[in-house]
Amino acid sequence: MLHIHRNLPGYLLGLLVAWFSSVTGVRAETYSFAVVPQFPVVEVFRSWRPLLDALEAETGHKFELKTSENIPKFEASFLAAEPDFVYMNPYHAVMAHRAGGYIPLVRSSEALSGILVVRKDNSIRELSELRGSAIAYPAPNAFGASLYMRALLGERFKIPTEPVYVQTHVNAYRAVIRGDNPAAGGIRSTLDREPAEVRDKLRVLYETPATASHPVAVHPRVNASVRTAVRNALLKMAKTEAGSKLLDGVSLEALVAADYAKDYAPLEALRLDRFVVQPK
Repeated sequence: MLHIHRNLPGYLLGLLVAWFSSVTGVRAETYSFAVVPQFPVVEVFRSWRPLLDALEAETGHKFELKTSENIPKFEASFLAAEPDFVYMNPYHAVMAHRAGGYIPLVRSSEALSGILVVRKDNSIRELSELRGSAIAYPAPNAFGASLYMRALLGERFKIPTEPVYVQTHVNAYRAVIRGDNPAAGGIRSTLDREPAEVRDKLRVLYETPATASHPVAVHPRVNASVRTAVRNALLKMAKTEAGSKLLDGVSLEALVAADYAKDYAPLEALRLDRFVVQPK
């Protein structure tokens, strides 16, 4: 009698990993992969787990998805060099490079810009009208959505405001819709992922200058051959319809190789360190 394996997908993946190891001579390993919590944990798993499954099939290695309750805990994790791979915001890439030598591998070719949103029916038309207001932000060091935005408001525009940190972009947008705060910081890609009923109630009041977008970075303890395999696998996936769909789902559209010196070192010149809040 023919016996059907109960966990057929997992069984087949195991065979694939064994085959990969035999033909390449590379022993399959398990690596941790942390993701910045821009969204609730359930949504992070829904969008990232299929991509990591595809990456496992392509490389022969396993990737354990690591999530954090909030951005400060995420920051404490990568500053302690805990994750092997990490998807982070541009200034996190600077912090991680300084602290642990993390190396950016790939990024979206689409530029990142922070946005400040208000309710569509709000009468506010100028940034100066927010003087003294309490503005909702995901977290202190969310780059475009908070760190860069707070620096620009305070330094360039000389507009004092009070930051209110609400953990995620999702929460920040809804704080404005509810009327808890007159404005909130976010980024274009997270606003675009909101349902129409949320987007239709918000209006972009201001958009920051553009920078290089969020990279996938790797700790230098990971073998160079594995780093190369992961970068090549992601770039290969970007050339297929199915792979592009998975990458688009995590805001890695039109994927390109990343380079710290070219893409992220210039952010050091913005002198944002005085606005960084160190995780406790």
